[in-house]
Amino acid sequence: MEQELAYSFHLGSDKNKSKLAKKVAKENVSGTTSLANNAIQNAKDLSDVNKHNLRDYDNQTELIRTIYGTNDIVNDVKQVYLEEFEQARIEYNNKQTREDRKIGDYFKKVCESQNDIACEIIIELGDMDFWNDKSDRYRFKMVDVYNEQIKDLNKIIPDFKIANATIHFDETSPHMHIVGVPIKEDYKRGMRKQPAKSKVFTKESLQQIQDEMRNCCIKSYNKVYCENSLLKQKKKGRNRDIDIKAMGDYREIKRQLEKRKKD
Repeated sequence: MEQELAYSFHLGSDKNKSKLAKKVAKENVSGTTSLANNAIQNAKDLSDVNKHNLRDYDNQTELIRTIYGTNDIVNDVKQVYLEEFEQARIEYNNKQTREDRKIGDYFKKVCESQNDIACEIIIELGDMDFWNDKSDRYRFKMVDVYNEQIKDLNKIIPDFKIANATIHFDETSPHMHIVGVPIKEDYKRGMRKQPAKSKVFTKESLQQIQDEMRNCCIKSYNKVYCENSLLKQKKKGRNRDIDIKAMGDYREIKRQLEKRKKD
């Protein structure tokens, strides 16, 4: 019988910026909501992503593989900004007659705005039940599969410029964190080229992206592992933004349950 693997493709959320969240915050005494906010909206958020993805907080990097970018995600994103926006920044400044309207550091300017400076995608193939009895050698072959996913992502979403991709092998399932900058051109106000998460990742585009990435992933897996596996049926609503912290809590609960079973 052919085995079926689960596949997930999740985009970090920014639910606190929604109209509903703002309405809830207005009615709360604290002026805030309890909704999770995993969007990368400033340099601090990006630094936190760097610490989590590269395991900087515990120096346990032997089970972490960076397959795109460097060991400094903050610098990787800044490099994308330099490559993608510098020419547009110069063009914009040349049109300004007042010095105070010119942009010096565009990365810093976006950090100080209400827009996301970058966003994070998490890709995972297989669940705890599938990976539970697999050897390290078998698990680490996923590097080849996820390398193919990076190539596929570049083709499927050319407006999403990848800055860093890191695979975690220290949790139940090998999964990949991708940090990048969604970009659109031909803006009429401000610079002609700007970060544009809401335009690149719409509800409709996310569904299409996930469908294409799913198909590409299982093909890569079967090629690398010499298998003939299928994907489990996609669950409704799984293409929406997810709370990354909640995902971590979920994995921890699964680990605890598995430990109790073994005991």
